[in-house]
Amino acid sequence: MSNAPSPSRASIGPANGISDSTAGVLAPPPLIYLVPLAAGFLFRHWYPVAIVGHRVAAPLGIACLVLGLATHLSAILALRRAQTSPKPWRPTTAVVTTGPYRFTRNPIYVSFSLVYIGVALWGNTLWPFLLLPLVFLVMQLGVIAREEVYLERIFGDEYREYRRRVQRWL
Repeated sequence: MSNAPSPSRASIGPANGISDSTAGVLAPPPLIYLVPLAAGFLFRHWYPVAIVGHRVAAPLGIACLVLGLATHLSAILALRRAQTSPKPWRPTTAVVTTGPYRFTRNPIYVSFSLVYIGVALWGNTLWPFLLLPLVFLVMQLGVIAREEVYLERIFGDEYREYRRRVQRWL
């Protein structure tokens, strides 16, 4: 948690597409994951390509889903305890370093990835996996990079120290 100046006092120039009070993410992260996942299942309808044996698809998928949902819940609870919003289009009021934020700077995005992989495994289809690198690229350039610039601008050394200690993903 931080006693840093409020996000409204940040000065990230609008020329780079980032607003003064938020990270200015490209799109809501759930949408960045959902669209390629849906497209992958649409491709599956036309060209079904299984990736694992049918007996292991559901158990593996469910395990990833449960892990993803547990990670997501834990991250949301940590943000709520710090009284900051999980929504990247809202101002951030604290650097959260508890819960899953001790291990990854982006536990919510890790959870989205686990859910995405879980659904693709459960559906036993290759196509979402082929689209996953695109999801990671859009997340990195359109969301995470913007958030990192914003958080460094808002929280300065506190965020730089956290970034030095904790990996971006895992």
